[in-house]
Amino acid sequence: MKKIAGLDCIILVDDDKITNYIHQRVIKRSDIDVSIKINKTGSEALSYLKNMSNYPNDVYPKPGIIFLDINMPGMNGWDFINEYRKLPDEQKRRIIIAMLTTSTNPDDEYAAKQTPEINMFLKKPLTAEKLETTINSYFPIV
Repeated sequence: MKKIAGLDCIILVDDDKITNYIHQRVIKRSDIDVSIKINKTGSEALSYLKNMSNYPNDVYPKPGIIFLDINMPGMNGWDFINEYRKLPDEQKRRIIIAMLTTSTNPDDEYAAKQTPEINMFLKKPLTAEKLETTINSYFPIV
């Protein structure tokens, strides 16, 4: 397994159980040494990020990448980003956010490109190629 500097954890934020299962399998098959945390809502993901500083890294590993769905009940991806902005810098430092969505609305892609917190806009499903591109764009392989 490859160890990638700064990539101890990947968070999947999606309300769809099957999608999370598929994306988790893609990550596990990628042969990278990373933990995977699944959050079914934006609120769960925010709680995870807030709790990181209160627990050791083996309990709450710091994510290097968050794959974020847009369309979720309750707190959608855009709501998550608005709340994410309010977190202390220490909790957000060096996290890459990739919107991973089925949205065909060009306004979503445009808005994502205008949002500094969002590093990538990808169409579902997550594939090995999309994962590799994301990692190669932001993380050095050790």
